[in-house]
Amino acid sequence: MRINSGKTIRFVYLILACAALLVGITAGVLIVHSKDLPNVATLEEYKPSATTRIFAEDGQLLGEFYMEDRIPIPLARVPKHVINAFLATEDPRFYRHSGIDVSGIFRALYANIRARKVTQGGSSITQQLTKMLFLTPERSLSRKIKEAVISLQIERRYSKDEILNLYLNQVYLGGGAYGVQAASLRYFGKDVEQLTVAEGAMLAGLPAAPNKYSPIHDHERALGRRSHVLNRMETEGFITQAQADTASAEPLTAKPSHVLNSKAPYFVEYVRQRLEDKYGTTTLYRGGLNVHTTLNIKMQEVAEAGLKKALDAVSKRHPRADKQIQGAFLAMEPSSGAIRVMIGGTDYEKSEFNRAVQALRQPGSSFKPIVYTAAVEAKGYTPEDIIEDTPVSYPGAKPGVPWRPSNFENKFEGAVTLRHALAHSINIVAIKLMAKTGIDTTIGYARKLGITSPMQPYLPLALGASDTTLIEMTSAYAVFDNGGMYNTPSAITKVTDREGGVIDEFLPEARQAITAETAATMVDLLAGVVKFGTGFEARTLGRPAAGKTGTTSSYNDAWFIGFVPSMVAGVWVGYDDHKPIGNKETGARAALPAWLDFMKGYVKEFNIPSEDFPKPPKPGFRNVSGGGVKVVTEPSNTPARDFEAAPAGAEPIKE
Repeated sequence: MRINSGKTIRFVYLILACAALLVGITAGVLIVHSKDLPNVATLEEYKPSATTRIFAEDGQLLGEFYMEDRIPIPLARVPKHVINAFLATEDPRFYRHSGIDVSGIFRALYANIRARKVTQGGSSITQQLTKMLFLTPERSLSRKIKEAVISLQIERRYSKDEILNLYLNQVYLGGGAYGVQAASLRYFGKDVEQLTVAEGAMLAGLPAAPNKYSPIHDHERALGRRSHVLNRMETEGFITQAQADTASAEPLTAKPSHVLNSKAPYFVEYVRQRLEDKYGTTTLYRGGLNVHTTLNIKMQEVAEAGLKKALDAVSKRHPRADKQIQGAFLAMEPSSGAIRVMIGGTDYEKSEFNRAVQALRQPGSSFKPIVYTAAVEAKGYTPEDIIEDTPVSYPGAKPGVPWRPSNFENKFEGAVTLRHALAHSINIVAIKLMAKTGIDTTIGYARKLGITSPMQPYLPLALGASDTTLIEMTSAYAVFDNGGMYNTPSAITKVTDREGGVIDEFLPEARQAITAETAATMVDLLAGVVKFGTGFEARTLGRPAAGKTGTTSSYNDAWFIGFVPSMVAGVWVGYDDHKPIGNKETGARAALPAWLDFMKGYVKEFNIPSEDFPKPPKPGFRNVSGGGVKVVTEPSNTPARDFEAAPAGAEPIKE
């Protein structure tokens, strides 16, 4: 058969002309759509939104804050089998094409036609990354052309590993998680470096439809999708048939790690507010900060158990269907101000109001040590000085109507030492002492001790009639336990960026609030509250302890704040609406048990040795038996509890 050479030549020319026209049209389209495209060079400065993570003192994760849950991780930390799972599923020719896998597009088209549904996608990993970072999700020819152009530009400028690293940190994998590290923690509760082949395959199956193939939402679909990924890995030569079979037999057990700031939620929110104030909302939710805090999880758990037990006991004694008894707990390290425990209420999900730092409540008699501090330091009073516990009246709020304060049990003891008066929380003595010291002087010392809440300049202040917060009161007591030094309560020790670079380190903010001698005297007085006063139950701790109860009129608020040499803790119990807790629900009965359970757990869990409180320099001893005021140099055969240390040279105020 003869071939017409002229026709053949004309046909070839026609084909070439059509090809040239197609190339020209394609080039023209690309030129048109190349206008106003984003500059791919910006990827060099690109920092995706990353999750801010809050860590406890020992490095345990406490909480997370994010707009997009993303924890960037270098490609070197992603296991090879996890990378291969994504390549096999999304772009097996990734390292061989230049950004657009033409054969992959035709292969996907053929597979979809055979299946009569979309089973494979034709977009390369580079194209997917382009769509994630630069384009909208609209479905149009114009968008696809732009995607192709940008993908080619990216491939010319960046290495394959750089592109893959961006993709693995950017891809959405469901459950709010972006990137393989966040998804690994979300679904399996562990770092991506610890994933098995089967687990890596499950993650790699998610980009196509994250919610549809989620092991949390649909176990069977997730299992089927995982099998598909493992088959693709075997087909592409990334694993053997035996490895695929072994991985397929592995149970699909998702262990979702939804932190939801559930550990110490009040503390986590307290930290969040400080971070937002300092760094701003954008940095907090998108900057990927790593925030190291002071909270001790073991101590927190011990305190939570003790507070719950105490509140349950109150509810059992005074059952109320219409009200939830509330409580707050705060523990601090006196030497640094580090907050080790913070409990702001019984249930954060029901009420985010933090009663440890936000609730303004009357401290009752727990304020009295501040009155005594002012008297000791400003006026030279000593524990053995005597004041008459006798009826007294002062001008009242209304003209001609006097104020006649009374004691808790409406009885008077006559001449008593300050030591006895504080130990037994005698109201009249506290009021007379503040009247002698001066109201303004007392308020000044309250400020030195860290009380920042407004205080009413009236004598009822001596009984704790002005509202304050648990964190203020606890940090004030910490001064006594820290040789007179006040440390600002601190919750954060260090903040680093997403790469681990230090942004800020927070050191204790200390100042001398009162003298060491005054602090030692107050410790001595507060130890008496535990030895033979209203805090007597705390003696069951079996080691030196000091503290003070607080009870407001009508039993609206119950407090106990106390310390051992290495830790101070405060407890508040009450109702949010200020209703009475119940008859006889004093600080000793309602609040002290939670403090005691915590301290018992603290000294046991952390093997805290029993330690005496420091004494004032060169102490003398006062014989206080029978209310006497004789100063002696050392104890005789009189019972030991009748002798207490006092600053050398101090003389008692006599009647």
